[in-house]
Amino acid sequence: QVYLVESGGGLVQPGGSLRLSCKASGINFRLADMGWYRQAPGGQRELVGTITSDNKIEFVDSVKGRFTISRDNVRRTTSLQMNSLTPEDTAVYYCNTKSRGRDFWGRGTQVTISS
Repeated sequence: QVYLVESGGGLVQPGGSLRLSCKASGINFRLADMGWYRQAPGGQRELVGTITSDNKIEFVDSVKGRFTISRDNVRRTTSLQMNSLTPEDTAVYYCNTKSRGRDFWGRGTQVTISS
């Protein structure tokens, strides 16, 4: 069974930073493409960024230059570093991967940007 567990969310002021982590189990992590998504209150889940098994990284325009993604294949973890946060970044952030044609999601971690 594939499990993804996110951590690192919290409440920060505008302009602040947070680092989210996602630990995976039940998959060959070295071969897995990983994604970060978010869902704002009342909104739909949207893609934030992805990192492939060979470390190709892509982001949506709204976070380019502010967010970075990394992975640690030994610890089976992917991380999302978020800087210059704004209230519009407030959302539940989810980790995602695909295995054997199925999507797998973590339970999410809440990120709230507020003064």
